[in-house]
Amino acid sequence: MTPAFSLIVSQGRVADRTDGALVGARLVGEAFSTLLDLDPVIVGTPTPSVVDDWSRALPEATATLDGLRTAVEDAITAETTPLLVTNTCAASLGTLPTVAERHPDAVLLWIDAHGDFNTPDTTDSGYLGGMVLAAACGLWDSGHGSGIDPKQVVVVGGRDIDPAEAELLADAGVTVLAPSESTPERVRELLAGRPVWIHVDWDVLEPGYIPAAYRVGGGLLPHQIAAIFAALPSGAVRGVELAEFEAGDAEVPERVSVELVLETVQHLLG
Repeated sequence: MTPAFSLIVSQGRVADRTDGALVGARLVGEAFSTLLDLDPVIVGTPTPSVVDDWSRALPEATATLDGLRTAVEDAITAETTPLLVTNTCAASLGTLPTVAERHPDAVLLWIDAHGDFNTPDTTDSGYLGGMVLAAACGLWDSGHGSGIDPKQVVVVGGRDIDPAEAELLADAGVTVLAPSESTPERVRELLAGRPVWIHVDWDVLEPGYIPAAYRVGGGLLPHQIAAIFAALPSGAVRGVELAEFEAGDAEVPERVSVELVLETVQHLLG
């Protein structure tokens, strides 16, 4: 049975340091809207990117984060599966606390080259997107809630993790799978029959497929991500977040990237 989705598209700046991710979210949202014949819920209004510190970016994102939380709550209450297309991973500050509340038994698959597990005390860059998962797990207070059990988090494809961040991940009990360990069999084993919430940052891929602002070599290939999705138990997916498609990359035409996004997640769409 094909699941009923609610399509949610983030269009408000949430710590964006480039302009391409908001455009990318809009383009992918439009493609999903056509493919699934859904009217999207648009949250936020685009504003220019700024290279700023998390302490400035976080309060400026309040309205967008609150809107995303409300949209996810409404989707779950309507008994639909939230399908979120967001600009940055930091948008998940508004969604993950609701996941913890409404789906406390779900495993969080954080499919990302990065752990995003820094705190205000460990971050070198000051980038809010590198701190989102730690906030959702309660390591620091973002003001938007927490509640995710780190022992129910699996970082898939992680390979660019700061030393202090790695220590926090290990101490919290987060499972981190390097690309070579990120197989369908291993992911299914870790799920152990539990439901799953999926977050994808496209920088998990080897550069050159779906552009992202932060390029990290040694990544997974699109068909490997698709194989993980194909191996998930039927009916297990409680929500999907897709983030960080950087539109405007001269090396990869936007239409190719959008088509590849749709192809990679096709198994999640029924």
